[in-house]
Amino acid sequence: MSPGGAGCSTGLLLTLGWLLLAGLQSTCGTNVTALQDPGLGHESESEGESEEEAEDDSEMAESEAPAEATEEDASNKTVVKEVEFGTCTVTCGVGIREVILTNGCPGGESKCIVRVEECRGPVDCGWGKPVSESLDTVRLACIHISPTNRFKYMWKVLRPDQQPIVLANDSAILEVRREIRPLAFECDTLDNNQLIATIKFTVYTTNELQMRRSSRPDTDAVLVFVLTTGVIICIFVIFVLIFIIINWAAVKAFWGAGASMTEIHSELSSIRYKDSTSLDQSPTEMPGREEDVLSEWNE
Repeated sequence: MSPGGAGCSTGLLLTLGWLLLAGLQSTCGTNVTALQDPGLGHESESEGESEEEAEDDSEMAESEAPAEATEEDASNKTVVKEVEFGTCTVTCGVGIREVILTNGCPGGESKCIVRVEECRGPVDCGWGKPVSESLDTVRLACIHISPTNRFKYMWKVLRPDQQPIVLANDSAILEVRREIRPLAFECDTLDNNQLIATIKFTVYTTNELQMRRSSRPDTDAVLVFVLTTGVIICIFVIFVLIFIIINWAAVKAFWGAGASMTEIHSELSSIRYKDSTSLDQSPTEMPGREEDVLSEWNE
């Protein structure tokens, strides 16, 4: 063989050897990866399952939280708030009353005041009494609640068989001077041009007022006397009881001595009664005894 052919054969042998080595390395790598793949697959599967379970748990928690919130909201909505209305402060006209909550009060209280609101009664309040009066002037007041400037007031002087005279005063208080004849006044309380209360007053003359005051029975003096006497008697009884409690031993001994004296007197009286009865019976018994003695002597 020529040197050129020998060089070619050696080159072919080298290439074939390199190819064989590369094939062996590739086969070994695939086997190693094939051996490692099952474990890695199980780990990846377990990790995937754990992630899926965590996601499911988080979803369940999220779903339960809104459910609990909705249940709490529903329970809060189911609490029925019962409301009561207090008694109106007036029997006619306009007044105020309390709005009381009987269920659902804060702090577990049985009742609580929610607010204060306006209440109304019959319009006609009849004849009223002055706020204050003297021998010269009288102060009259319309039916109103605070704030007083919320309402409109119309004062009128009433006349028999005639139209009333409307006064210029539009305030809630009217001060009137007494005249030589009695006068009748009327006040209308208006809210948005709606009549809500009316009241009348009679202003007497000075002489009529003095006569009315003198004709009244003098009940004040009698009432003061009765009250004073009752207070004095009560104080005396209290002092007596205190004295008895403090000196109970002496009081008991005194009562015991008094009881013994009464017993002695009763015994003496009974003895005297017995003696008197025995003396009364002795003359009747003597003839019988004499007969017995004579009969024995004869025998």
